[in-house]
Amino acid sequence: MVFSIIFTVVLLFPKDSEAQENKISTGHKNGTLIAIGGGEIGDTEIMAKFRNLAGGDSAKIVVIPTAFVINNQIDTALLKRNFNEYGIPNFTILHTSDPSVANTDEFVKPIKEATGIYFTGGRHWRIADSYLNTIAHKEMLKLLDRGGVIAGSSAGATIQGSYLARGDTKNNQIMMGDHEIGFGFISNITIDQHVLARNRQFDMFTILERKPELLGIGIDESTAIIVKGDVFEVIGKSYVLVYDTAFWSREGFDMKQLPDKNQMFYFLKSGDKYNLRKRQVIREWD
Repeated sequence: MVFSIIFTVVLLFPKDSEAQENKISTGHKNGTLIAIGGGEIGDTEIMAKFRNLAGGDSAKIVVIPTAFVINNQIDTALLKRNFNEYGIPNFTILHTSDPSVANTDEFVKPIKEATGIYFTGGRHWRIADSYLNTIAHKEMLKLLDRGGVIAGSSAGATIQGSYLARGDTKNNQIMMGDHEIGFGFISNITIDQHVLARNRQFDMFTILERKPELLGIGIDESTAIIVKGDVFEVIGKSYVLVYDTAFWSREGFDMKQLPDKNQMFYFLKSGDKYNLRKRQVIREWD
């Protein structure tokens, strides 16, 4: 009887530990993720950072425009014009709307050779429908394993998280829709975009009321977070909003009249860093 009791307890600990780990937000231990809030990014440092992280002149970049593709029509001229502006004249366009195609070795060959992937904006449920849990998805994770970089703007930012905000096929105003699962490159997180430009700063609470375990991140236009392991850094022209049931301010907040913790958010600007695992701002003066 004693041995039976001990054995049962030992079995429970890994399960509890695993459950706790699933509630932790973190990026990838080897690769880099860049989540961009949409808008104009041609004259920001964001795409230059992506290019450099992918290998500079020797980078092998795959662009996936699936979020923006309707009826399999790809605006190749627009992509070439934009990426020339970003200093990336050479890249491979990869697209399918058929997950069975995304499950073929032939389709994923460019991902196997890539050093960087970029997801365009559009509707992120299209990306999920095409690639979620396919060989293509697995190869994206392998790209991160070998130290590559995955970036995306707007829909391409949200898909990197574990929960899809605005993932409904009817419209982009439904926060919890018929598509809820992202690629999970960043765990236990939901990412919104265009936040200040479109006055979306209060929309995140719709999700967090029902899924309080998630870390909410709202990224404004022309702004991004660069995620390496447990830490992200803000770059760009505007702000990132953090919804972690806490509050932070450079001037302190002991004397502020703050709302309930479930109604709070705060802003980070370019250069600010945040520890995902600890869910707190990294203060450089500490």
